[in-house]
Amino acid sequence: MTRVSVIIPTYNRAATLPGAIDSALEQTVDDIEVIVVDDGSTDDTEAVLAAYEDPRVRPVVHATNRGANVARNTGLEHARGEYVAFLDSDDEWHPEKLERQLAVLEDRSSDWVGVYCDSAYDLCGASGRLRSAAAAVLARWDDEPTREGNENLIGELLADNVQPGAGSTLLVRTAVARAAGGFDPDLDRFQDPEFCLRVLEHGKLAYVDEVLVRRTETGHPPAAVVANASEQYRSAYEAEIDRFEDEGYDIRSSHELVLAKRYFAEGRFLRGAWHVRAATVSPRAYPGICWTVGTGVRRRSQQIAAALAVLLVAIALRRRVRSR
Repeated sequence: MTRVSVIIPTYNRAATLPGAIDSALEQTVDDIEVIVVDDGSTDDTEAVLAAYEDPRVRPVVHATNRGANVARNTGLEHARGEYVAFLDSDDEWHPEKLERQLAVLEDRSSDWVGVYCDSAYDLCGASGRLRSAAAAVLARWDDEPTREGNENLIGELLADNVQPGAGSTLLVRTAVARAAGGFDPDLDRFQDPEFCLRVLEHGKLAYVDEVLVRRTETGHPPAAVVANASEQYRSAYEAEIDRFEDEGYDIRSSHELVLAKRYFAEGRFLRGAWHVRAATVSPRAYPGICWTVGTGVRRRSQQIAAALAVLLVAIALRRRVRSR
């Protein structure tokens, strides 16, 4: 049996797809297959895939775009490996990523069904480096979360204290991934932790404390989409959320912070502030909040400038009327 099936969903990412495929093919683990699910791309993705003569690369094509979660599940259906590992088509792996993860699982009992690792965003430029450095320093003020296990990991996932990034970091037994039902096709956000929560129903997740995935920040869904997904996610796990909040986890407030940042990034500052008031904000979150506020200011700069101009004209006219 194939050792690992790598599943790469892609849609109109011909520019970044080769980097993802090559990083999978360059793994130090033998006996892998790379299943690339072209989710109805209209760019040069077909030509990119045709250029690979490596028999380990197995393209699967959707006639129409059906979403990343459906594409991941299609890859899962075609997987022939003992394990599956997911990789987004704009991310890349360290060459020893799979080897390090498999080594961890080999030292554990059969209760351990998967393992994830750390990842880091490729934040370019001085502002990106400053943002990363500030977050790293402020993170030292936070309590260290539980990163492994089963029951004790559920609360951390729900509270967003641990972000496994399953779409690019997770290695899990294929049978378990299928038994868990794959990724929820109806979720446009929070699909990674939600999938991990269902995996945890079948066993424990281990953790490799190394950055073995380089991620690219490619944008976010609109705030309204995130808000709808948050409501779906919280509704599905309402009983668990109540139980872990009774144990001291800040779950609902963490979702309020996620929504606040998305509204700030869109320049909808009042709506963002409305969500912040219900959020618990740790020092580690300060750089991200400042960044999203700055993004919103830049996005709404013309509207803000126009509003200030109208305000200044109104003040000037009011003074002129008073002077008469």
